Amino acid sequence: VDQQLVSEEIERWAMTFPNAEILPISALNRFNLEAIKQKILEILPISPPYFDKDTITDKSERFFVQEIIREKILKHYKKEVPYSVEIEVEEFIVEEQIIRIRAIIYVMRNSQKGIIIGHHGLGLKRIGTEARKDIERMVGKRVFLETPVKVRKNWRNDSNQLKRFGYSK
Repeated sequence: VDQQLVSEEIERWAMTFPNAEILPISALNRFNLEAIKQKILEILPISPPYFDKDTITDKSERFFVQEIIREKILKHYKKEVPYSVEIEVEEFIVEEQIIRIRAIIYVMRNSQKGIIIGHHGLGLKRIGTEARKDIERMVGKRVFLETPVKVRKNWRNDSNQLKRFGYSK
């Protein structure tokens, strides 16, 4: 490491942020990593944990159901279809023996709907079966999964639709 260059950079940053403490680091060269770790611990505020120790994620089961279905579509359809698909879990009903899920697969065009459904519905059946098995493993219970396919034209270019699907600008 060129010490002259490092000194110049420290000076430049010190002039830009006169009240800041400048601590040069390099993860690549493992330089000053312990110092930055100690500094972070020093200035982090102490607060109670946001989640219980055994909490794995802050995402809901509905979110993971959507992602499992999306994964199956990505796995089986390579070209444009996966990028024009959105999944919305409309119903998630937990009963004693089974969980009933209705997850709508939205596409942007009728031709994409036909591609997802496939010849005699075999494409949709394959997606649904594979997704259902993964969801059952996740929830530890039998699942009835219904996956109707609907066309929602240009949903990717509609800010209201994007908001509805949980995307924000």
